[in-house]
Amino acid sequence: MITVHHLNNSRSQRVLWMLEELGEAYEIQRYERNPETMLAPESLKAVHPLGKSPVLTDGELTIAESGAILEYLADTYGDGMMRPGDEPQERIDYRYWMHYSEGSLMPPLVMRLVFEKIKNSPMPFFAKPIARQIADKTQSTFLAPQIQRHLDFIEAHLKERSWFVGDRLTAADVQMSFPLEASVARGTVGNRPAIRDYVARYQARPAYQRALEAGGEYAFA
Repeated sequence: MITVHHLNNSRSQRVLWMLEELGEAYEIQRYERNPETMLAPESLKAVHPLGKSPVLTDGELTIAESGAILEYLADTYGDGMMRPGDEPQERIDYRYWMHYSEGSLMPPLVMRLVFEKIKNSPMPFFAKPIARQIADKTQSTFLAPQIQRHLDFIEAHLKERSWFVGDRLTAADVQMSFPLEASVARGTVGNRPAIRDYVARYQARPAYQRALEAGGEYAFA
């Protein structure tokens, strides 16, 4: 039996979506974030040494990292579903977006969130103005331009097509869903209709809706 070790409000939601698209049976082992630190609980380390989610177990196999999990599911259970076609360019594009999501797009988004939390974290009164100044400067001179460049790049790509690879949904779309949902939810996307339409398109899919119901409340802070 496939088990998804599912942390609330996390990347593991897209593993549930992938399984629903494939029509595979699975069970969920739930974990809740620490309400103060918002980090995963220590109990996840019993499943994987890093104690992070998502983690998937399938019999004797334990697989971590979103991209690796999605590729494993597509290769093992997909029977041609959720994978690119035979065209070389589609295979290249598929591999690119599978890696781009976490390798290029997520780092500045995570850094932006970290610096926002620094600005609002408890600290001695005399340190707060300095911390805010550093955070604001980092945001305005480095992170914001980087994020906007990435979103412009994605917007241009999605203006020409309905899905990231070829003419149908693949695991690359599932992999790209988390950073784009976060960007829409936090107002980062701005006036980029292709991204907004794309997110609305896949969120309307029955498999996505079933995954939401299975995973429980899902929101971005």
